[in-house]
Amino acid sequence: MSQHVTPAINDSATATMRNTQTITRCPVCDARGSRDVSDVSRRQAASVHVPAQLSSLDFMQTIAAWAEGLARSLLAGALPRRWAHVQGVAARARTLKPSLGADAELLEAAAWLHDIGYLPELAATGLHGLDGARYLRDVQDADPMLCRLVAHHSCAVIEAEERDLAHVLNREFAPPPRPLGDALTFCDMTTSPDGEQVHVHNRLAEIHDRYGTSHLVSRSIRRATPLILEAVGQVCARAARS
Repeated sequence: MSQHVTPAINDSATATMRNTQTITRCPVCDARGSRDVSDVSRRQAASVHVPAQLSSLDFMQTIAAWAEGLARSLLAGALPRRWAHVQGVAARARTLKPSLGADAELLEAAAWLHDIGYLPELAATGLHGLDGARYLRDVQDADPMLCRLVAHHSCAVIEAEERDLAHVLNREFAPPPRPLGDALTFCDMTTSPDGEQVHVHNRLAEIHDRYGTSHLVSRSIRRATPLILEAVGQVCARAARS
């Protein structure tokens, strides 16, 4: 995977962006159960400045290190609990390096950035994967595969269908290769809102508890559950073989 360097962007582009806003058991799958019922996405967030670029980016910096810095600048102050979650997801991604090889850096970068679309400044559609991927594409000029991973993470197309945005999502961002998509789903769906490793079933239960059974997100997760469990199973099986 080629290294990504964030180019500069002019002030007008920045202004435009602001205005548009059975599972195989293996070591990486074993985790302590946790159910946190507090509402993450609906917590009030402080206003943040969304940077047009990260300054003084080292040309030798890896895409994962760049993504960590960007995620920190966006989430650490404004959405600290979301920041805790993405740190856990990125740590989970690093455990998959033996089974992913050259794609490990890209997966970790996507793990750092998958939830940036929750920022109010970026939330144009309410589909956080799409909103985050648009920011990465339009403002950060990010790697196209990274944008595709963020856009489609954790079976996002199903929530897109619930929001009547599936045609928009698929037109702007093609789904990523399944092994990479499954890996990001695994990392997200086995990490609690506080960044702890959890079993996928505990994570799914926490989402339903947090939103309530009739919420659009709960409906989407219910429909996506077979796909999520299949993805987690595939990742665990690959990890066990590596």
